[in-house]
Amino acid sequence: MEMDLEDHAGDAVRKSREGLGIPPEKVARRGGIDPEGLRSFEKEGALPEGMDLEGVARLLTLDPARLVALARGGTPAAPDLGPWPGLHRVSDDKGGMMVHCYLVGDPASPRAALFDTGWSVDPIRSLVRSGELELEHLFITHSHWDHVAALAEVREAYPRIRLHGFCEGMPAEQRLDAGDVFRVGSLAIRWRESSGHAEDGVTYVIEGYPQGAPPVAVVGDAIFDSSMGGAPRHFAHARRQVRQNILSLPEGTLICPGHGPMTTVGEQRRRNPFFATE
Repeated sequence: MEMDLEDHAGDAVRKSREGLGIPPEKVARRGGIDPEGLRSFEKEGALPEGMDLEGVARLLTLDPARLVALARGGTPAAPDLGPWPGLHRVSDDKGGMMVHCYLVGDPASPRAALFDTGWSVDPIRSLVRSGELELEHLFITHSHWDHVAALAEVREAYPRIRLHGFCEGMPAEQRLDAGDVFRVGSLAIRWRESSGHAEDGVTYVIEGYPQGAPPVAVVGDAIFDSSMGGAPRHFAHARRQVRQNILSLPEGTLICPGHGPMTTVGEQRRRNPFFATE
C-alpha cells in the first residue's frame, strides 16, 4: 500500500534550520522571500513564488537537487515485502497522528517479536491471534510517547513478553548490552545506536530471512523516507548516527520507520536530501 511521505520540503528546511541554529530571517533572505513566506513554506510545504530553494538548501547543508525533487511532491512506490515473510506494519492513528509499530514473525515457526507499541494493543492482538503467533519479545526504538503509549497494555496482554531497550525506568536486566543477539526462531536481531532525535534511540537489524534476503532495519524516528527525525539539540550527532549505523547497511535493507512509508537503504542513499554527502 502506498503512503504519503512523513515530511514535505518545508519540514526538511525547518528541521535543518533548527538543527543548525540559523535564524529564519537569514534563511528567508537567502531564499529571496520574506519571513512570513518562509513560515508558511515550513508549515504547509507549498513553495513560494520566486523562492531560491537551491540556495536555501546549500545554506542548510541539504542536497539542492534532492530538496527540489522533494518539493515537487509525489508518492513513492511501496516496497515489495515478498522477501520478508512474517513482517507486518501496524499503523495506528490517534487524533490525526499516525504511528507505526512492527510485528515480525519467524517464517518457519510461530515465534514473533514486536517493535514499539503504537497507541493501542488491539491491532497487535488481532494480528497475533490471526497468525496464531507466540509473541516473545518487545523491542523499543525510543521512549517518545507515541511509540510506547500501549506499553502497559501489551505487557498486561502478554505477561511473559521480554522487554528490551533503554526506556527510563526499565529494569537493568532488560536494558541492551553491546553485542546482544536475540533469536526469534531462524531470525537474528541485533541493535545499533541511533540517538539524536531521542537520547535513547535504537535501530534493530533483523537478519536470517530465506533465500538470503537483505536485512530489515526498524529505525524508530531516526530516518524517514526523504527526511529524518527532528534533532534541534543534537543535529550533527543524529545525522552521523544515521550515516554510520543505518545507511552503512546493505543497499537492499528494508527501512521500517515510525512514521511515513517503508523504504530501503539504497533509496535513501539516492534520494534523501539530508544524506547526500559524507
